[in-house]
Amino acid sequence: MHPILFNLGPIRLPTYGALVVTALLVGLWTAVRLGRREGLDAGRLFDFTTWMIIVALLGAKLLMVLTNWSYYAEYPRELLSSATFLAGGVFYGGFAAAILFALWYTRRYRLPARKVFDAYSPPVALGLGIGRLGCFAAGCDYGKPAASSLLSVVFTHPRAHEITGVPLGIPLHPTQLYESLASVLIFGYLVWVFGRKRYDGQVFIHYLVTYALARFGIEFLRGDADRGFVFEHWLSTSQFIALLALATAAVLTFYFRGRRAEAAATAPSVPAPKRARS
Repeated sequence: MHPILFNLGPIRLPTYGALVVTALLVGLWTAVRLGRREGLDAGRLFDFTTWMIIVALLGAKLLMVLTNWSYYAEYPRELLSSATFLAGGVFYGGFAAAILFALWYTRRYRLPARKVFDAYSPPVALGLGIGRLGCFAAGCDYGKPAASSLLSVVFTHPRAHEITGVPLGIPLHPTQLYESLASVLIFGYLVWVFGRKRYDGQVFIHYLVTYALARFGIEFLRGDADRGFVFEHWLSTSQFIALLALATAAVLTFYFRGRRAEAAATAPSVPAPKRARS
C-alpha cells in the first residue's frame, strides 16, 4: 500500500510508525477523559499510561519472538535488527503484559483497579483500530488470497514486500481493515456500556469478550504464517489466547456478580420515611 508516509532528504517517516504514535496519543487522551469520569487523578493516569505503553511494546515483541523462536534461534542477530525493532509485535503479548503491569501499578499506588481497567478498555480498542491502519499501510498482518475481488486488496509496493513479506500482485483479504473496523465498533460499544455499567469491571469484561470473538474469527482469514500456532496448527497463538480471554471473562463475570450480590445482601437496610398524618 503506502509503507512510507514521506521522504524528506535522508529522513524517512514510515506510515506505520506515524499511525502508531497517533493511536497512542488518541488513546491517552480518551483514557484521561474516561478516567476523570471515574474520579481518577489525571496526573497519575499520565504516569501510568507512559509506563504501560513501554511495558506493552516490550510484551508484544517478546511474544513475537517466542512465536517465531525457531527463526530467531537460527538467526540470533535478528533480535537486535531494525526489522525487529520496528515491528509492532503480537497484540495479545502487549495486552497481557499491560494487564500484569496494571495489576501491579494499581496495587502499588492504591488505585481502584476495576475502575482503571474500565477507563482504559475503550481507548485500547480505539488505539488498535487506528494502529491496524498502519499495519495495512505497511502490509503486515496480511490476509489469505481472496476469492472475490469485492473483498480484496492487492499490494504492489516492493518496500512493503521487503519489510513484511506480503505477496505482491495477488488479491488478499484486507484483514488489517477487518480488525480496524471491528475495533472501532467495539470502541463505540464499550463507550455505550461505560455509561450504563452496573458494576466496576464490566466494561473490561465486555472488551475481553468482544475482541476475543472478533480476533478469533479474523485469524481464519490471516495469511501470514509467522504469527505462531499451537496444537499442530489447529489454532493460531492469538486464537488460543482469545479462548483464554473468553474463559477469563466468564470467571470474572461470576466473581464480580457474586461480590455485588454479597455486598447488596450485607448492606444495612434504610427504613422508609414515615408519612405525616393529616
